[in-house]
Formats: sequence, structure tokens, C-alpha cells
Amino acid sequence: MLKYSIMIDNKERLKEEVIKIIKDTIEEQFTDEGLELIDLEIKGNDRNNILRVFIDKQGGITLNDCEKFSKCLSVVLDVKNSMKIAYKLEVSSPGERKRKIF
Repeated sequence: MLKYSIMIDNKERLKEEVIKIIKDTIEEQFTDEGLELIDLEIKGNDRNNILRVFIDKQGGITLNDCEKFSKCLSVVLDVKNSMKIAYKLEVSSPGERKRKIF
């Protein structure tokens, strides 16, 4: 039970760090595009994690927006070494999740 509690605590801490990095990345590099962080999920286990980032902007998000942001965020996360776990990054529109969580 203690190991499970530590894993949850570590994921919550990691999520907070990643949220800050994403917000900083949007502010520093995507201000003109008007991107917003809508939601973030970190799912999986020690060997197979998925970092899902949901972004949106006025008028809706395009596939090109997601691709551009994904490439930039991937580099930022690697440079800052903030993801101390193996992960797969997915960037998407919020779909039905239009309510901003962050």
C-alpha cells in the first residue's frame, strides 16, 4: 500500500511540474496563436506512460496546431528533463472537454 501511495504522490508532483512547463511554453512561444491548456492527463505505469495534453484556442484547434505544439513541447520536456519517466506524448483538441481545468 505504501508503494502505491508514493507512486500517486510522485505522479501528482510530476503533473504539477508539467503543468507549469506547459503554461510557460504556451506563454513564451505560442502567445500569438492564443493557445490555452485545457486539461492534462498522465496515465500508465512505470514503463508505459502516456502524457495527454489538451489544448484549444478561439475558433478551435487544428491538426497543424497540435503537431506544432507537440514538437515544441517534446523538445522543452527533454531539455528540462522534467519527465523522469518513459512516456509517449499526445497533444489533442479537447473535444467535448471544453471546460478549462487549468
